[in-house]
Parts: sequence; structure tokens; C-alpha cells
Amino acid sequence: MKRYLSIATICLSVFCSCTKDTEKPKVIYETQKSKTETTYQKIDSTQIKIADLPIKFNGTNYLLHPVGNVRVYNTGSSRYGSSKINSQVSYKISNYATPEITGFITNVMFQHKDSLSLKPLTENKMEILSITFLDELALKTNKQLLVYSLVDKDTNKDGKYDDNDIKTLYISTINGQKFTKLTKDLHELLDWQLIDTKLYFRSIEDINKNGEFDSNDTVHYSFINLLNDTWQPEVYNPLG
Repeated sequence: MKRYLSIATICLSVFCSCTKDTEKPKVIYETQKSKTETTYQKIDSTQIKIADLPIKFNGTNYLLHPVGNVRVYNTGSSRYGSSKINSQVSYKISNYATPEITGFITNVMFQHKDSLSLKPLTENKMEILSITFLDELALKTNKQLLVYSLVDKDTNKDGKYDDNDIKTLYISTINGQKFTKLTKDLHELLDWQLIDTKLYFRSIEDINKNGEFDSNDTVHYSFINLLNDTWQPEVYNPLG
């Protein structure tokens, strides 16, 4: 009996080891392409999209229509045996709690409250995780800006845009104009913070190119002056 238990233990260990080894890294590097080359996928016009009801941040004149896909969830239950699986459909794209919108957002349509015309945020394929209105900045300076945490590339090459890919930081005006990327390509966004008229953020770079972000990699510190006409990140070192 002990011999069988030992064999089972060994098999389980080998299985766990193999499972761990097959986990997909967060970045798959394209060695054949130039390191400076950046390509973004365009939105697939054949996909069926839906939009949430519009959201308007307090004190602004623009409506934001979050756009996304219908999501089907497998409940794992069955009414007439295992061959029939029940599923649930969600038409909810986003959640709003001032001053932030979160959800599974693939694009945003912007509309002035007194107009019927709508303009998209981007023509590139993205998964927007959060949109934050800088309400404190607006009160102090009348500058109305939005900050985005999003995925703009399928960095792990699994065919999906989700939080298993590298998260990046973007900014735009309240009407979606001047949509600008702040983090460098293949730098994972850690966090960001608004202090007075400056936006500070941290990102991590996969220095050893092993596809994972860990303690052996480098953390970068940057900020932008939001009152400037162009948002050019400046590097600083809080460690001296």
C-alpha cells in the first residue's frame, strides 16, 4: 500500500510541475521584429457591439457611452443531464461610481450633451479597465481630463485582450481628444496618483526578458505636468 501511495505522490508532483511549467508568461517577445516597432490591432468591424447608457461626470458637458461585447457565462448547471448546460447572458458593460468607470470596455463614444454626433475614443483594439475623471484638478484649474488604465496589445499572445496582458496608462481631454499613451511599450503600469497639477505613476520593465514581472526587474518613476500643452512624461528617482 505504501508503495502505491509513493507512486501516486510522485505522479502528482510531476503533474503539478508540468502544470506550473505550462503557465503562460505575461509577455511573449517577437524576436523577428524591431524592438522599436509598435503595432496595434484595429477594431474588428464584424463583431457585434453593445453600449451602456451614457455617463456624464459632474460639471462636464460630455456624455460617455461605454462600448463592449455581450458576455455569456456558463453556469455549470444542467436541467436534463450533463449534455445540456445552462448559460447566462450579461449586457452590462461598465460600472460607475464617481469619479471612475470600470468594466469590460472596448471603446468609448463621446457626445456633447447638446449634440447628436458621436466620436469614438480610438480605432485600435483595446480593453479599457478603468476611466477616471480628475475632478479635483477640474475644480482647481478648470482643466477636464480623463485617465485610463487599459490593455492595448495582446502581449501574451493568447488571442485575448484582458488583465493577463500588460496594463498601460493613457490620458485624454474630457471629450476624448488628445488620447495619449504615458507608459512606455512593454512597461507594466503599477499605479498612479494625482498631486496638485501633476500626475505621478510607476511602471515596471521586464529587464531580464523572461516574460514575467518580478523582484529582479526595474521599477520606473515618472510624472507629467497636466497644465502643459503636451503631456511628456518626465523621469524622477525618489531613491536618490
